[in-house]
Amino acid sequence: MPRILIIEDDTAFCQMLQKFLDKKGYEVEISLTAPDAKAKFKDSRFDLVLTDLRLPDYDGIRLLDEIKQVDPSIPVIVMTGYAEVGTAVTAMKKGAFDYISKPFTPDEMLTLIGNALERKPVRVITKKADIEIPTNGGTNKGTVTGISDASKKLNEYIKLVAPTNMSVLITGESGTGKEVTAKAIHDKSKRSENSFVAVDCGAIPKELATSEFFGHIKGSFTGAVEDKIGNFQAADGGTLFLDEVGNLSYENQIQLLRALQERKIKRVGSTKEIHVDVRIITATNEDLRDAVEKGTFREDLYHRLNEFSIEIPSLSERFEDLILFAEHFLTISNNSLNKEVKSFSDEVVAVFGKYHWPGNLRELQNTIKRAVLLTTGDEVQVAALPASVKEPDQTKMDMASGFSKSEYEKEQILRALKKTNFNKSKAAKLLQVTRKTLYNKINHYNLDL
Repeated sequence: MPRILIIEDDTAFCQMLQKFLDKKGYEVEISLTAPDAKAKFKDSRFDLVLTDLRLPDYDGIRLLDEIKQVDPSIPVIVMTGYAEVGTAVTAMKKGAFDYISKPFTPDEMLTLIGNALERKPVRVITKKADIEIPTNGGTNKGTVTGISDASKKLNEYIKLVAPTNMSVLITGESGTGKEVTAKAIHDKSKRSENSFVAVDCGAIPKELATSEFFGHIKGSFTGAVEDKIGNFQAADGGTLFLDEVGNLSYENQIQLLRALQERKIKRVGSTKEIHVDVRIITATNEDLRDAVEKGTFREDLYHRLNEFSIEIPSLSERFEDLILFAEHFLTISNNSLNKEVKSFSDEVVAVFGKYHWPGNLRELQNTIKRAVLLTTGDEVQVAALPASVKEPDQTKMDMASGFSKSEYEKEQILRALKKTNFNKSKAAKLLQVTRKTLYNKINHYNLDL
């Protein structure tokens, strides 16, 4: 049984994480202070350390250094705040196996721990709470095929492009299921027996992007304590999905373009060229054509990635599918929460039909999961719905009466900024977008902040 040491000063969070990992078959000890952690680490053997970098009584980087001095081979995963990417980069250079930003989902943590214990060198990041539904008519058991014209068109495009090796650019609003669509394309392709590697480009610091994409060899830079294969090699023979590709730096765009043109890569610190056979699928909720015109995204890379484009319709564009999706999410929520809620009341169905669903399928899934948790009987009642859904504010009412989509988006950004006292990191988190996306939106709408 793998032994894990958690170092975290937030007692409640630490105990919650300990109980979760205990249930997953790990033996877990916790330390609320650095001195206690050092004593336990010295006296006992652990297979992995999970530590917060922000400790009240000690410098997290210094603690990481001391742990690696005692046992250089032990994988250390560091937990960071949302806006502490710079600290995470430093930790990686000091030998941390990987980092995870708070808040994170239990599945994200399990994946990371599994990779660390198995020494899997590739970091596959799932962005936010991934939508657990192939809304395009996938063949897997339990999936849903939409009946709306928009869903049928989406499914036709997937069936059309999947058997080819064309690069696909997926666009659409946040929460519509872009990664799910990418996975459906992979599953219907000739590469389905090989790997599907998903990477959130918005979560990779540009300093680490080269190593993440192409790998590195031991000793190539400080913290490179072992050889590492990159995303391209991990996806060899399969599909590499790059989410939020517009967030890549200009330098990283050049490196990506070269790899796509030559189908060869070099690990950081190596002169050896490695041939790779990878299909690229990318996604963005930004307008890359606008980024090309502004000079922030390379035009040649844009055309290389956009051999075929698919726009995922918003939930408001396929309202005929709403109840199908809702019933599917009800089944998923029952399974995950060990509940047996059978249906929605007529009042709930009516509320669902009137609401605009700006967060699309992700918002619908989260709403239903919350409602199932709060429901004690066989039927979800209106009282179990969040106020934002059952009592839409004036902004959403204005939207329904002709308020333009751009005005609505601008209003949502301003409301999020005001709610977070104009803290852009917190506002981006509230809006479920990356901080760079928020900055782009602020510039796009010329918001005077």
